[in-house]
Amino acid sequence: MGIVNVTPDSFSDGGLYLDPEAAIAHGLELVEQGAATLDVGGESTRPGADPVGVEEELARVLPVVEGLAERVPGVQISIDTAKRDVAERALAAGASLVNDVTAFRGDPGMAELVAASGADCCLMHMLGEPRTMQDDPRYGDVVDDVKAFLSERMEAAVQAGVAEERILLDPGIGFGKTAEHNLQLLARLEEIVALGRPVVIGTSRKSFLGRLAGGRPGPEDRLPGTIATNVMALERGAEVFRVHDVAPVRDALVVAAATLGGRWTKRAGETTART
Repeated sequence: MGIVNVTPDSFSDGGLYLDPEAAIAHGLELVEQGAATLDVGGESTRPGADPVGVEEELARVLPVVEGLAERVPGVQISIDTAKRDVAERALAAGASLVNDVTAFRGDPGMAELVAASGADCCLMHMLGEPRTMQDDPRYGDVVDDVKAFLSERMEAAVQAGVAEERILLDPGIGFGKTAEHNLQLLARLEEIVALGRPVVIGTSRKSFLGRLAGGRPGPEDRLPGTIATNVMALERGAEVFRVHDVAPVRDALVVAAATLGGRWTKRAGETTART
């Protein structure tokens, strides 16, 4: 899953792809590198980020979703939003996956929209909301708590009419978690995988990787940590890897899958890891 941020303030590439044509070109480049899904987002969810209004978010993402859907028809387009109105317009423009960091808690109409549209969805765990999520996050047992949350949100989505086979789950690395919380989730990822749905991992360029490596202030310095955590997640059963740097991460996953006795399969225009 290649990241296409159409935002001025994302932590890694904010402002680089605000122009729709630049964002579309970036998406096409990620597809060339091997992305099976492009995740288009118009509102930053970095710690401390301010919310964005519906109209502004739509103005950012719709031209990009439309352009990518036209130019790479075999690639899945994901809309990264917690707003029903944005998701609805993006689905009409060619998206087929709703990536909601609030797991359908942010907008009461989101679950019903996804159910009615037949779209895929990704439900993510986040403690609090972006402006406050890193303010002293605490858990009893982070893995147990995240697993229970994802199980409850999946049940709520199914009750709203979303087909279970269309649900992906994301433990929300870095979303209301300390570095130790993130490490525990990665180490015990099999417990999240046991919920029975494809697990999405999003560690790409995140600050805890730089701290673990001895202090890497720039997001561009965190590719080795990104690769390491994605390979570990593959070994523990993750199937979708949300990254900025598609080519090097994909290469690492191909090699890791081979050494694990796994195989890479291509079906219906998507590439997935199987172990």
